Amino acid sequence: MQPVVHLAVGYLCYASYVRWRGGTSPGEGPALAAVFGAALPDLIDKPIWFVGVVDVGRTIGHSLLFVVPLVVLAWAVARSRDRELLGVAFAIGYLSHVATDVPWHVLSGDYHELGFLLWPITPMPEYTGTKPLGTVPGLEVTVTTLWLEAVILVAGVGFWWRHGRPGLEPIQRAVGR
Repeated sequence: MQPVVHLAVGYLCYASYVRWRGGTSPGEGPALAAVFGAALPDLIDKPIWFVGVVDVGRTIGHSLLFVVPLVVLAWAVARSRDRELLGVAFAIGYLSHVATDVPWHVLSGDYHELGFLLWPITPMPEYTGTKPLGTVPGLEVTVTTLWLEAVILVAGVGFWWRHGRPGLEPIQRAVGR
């Protein structure tokens, strides 16, 4: 999944949690925590891959051996500071990232590419990229994961906008607007 789509998924998952808990839309801080959590696996893994420390872009930040302790630690720290909702939002964002990296491999039958889930115990082979999901009969259009990701991105931005763009105000204040 494209990194920006992970942000939309993290927001959508957290917004769904808020709705399920009886709320209307995410607050500023938790929305940022969810989006940051959704971004963090790639913020950890892509730079170390880019500089050649590892051979692929999904290693420690995507491994459940790192993810689970990190999420528990973040939740515990947030709870100890009476900010439990931030810990929950971060966990939802982070876990949504890892979870949404799985379906494309399963749908395409590339199960060996799921090695990132238990890296370094299991190897993570080179990622083969965008996966085909099928073709549109009568047209020469291959539906790929990118089409579905585009729909998810538009939905995420649409819901975020409808919810009043939570998380934008603190960012604007931080950059001096």
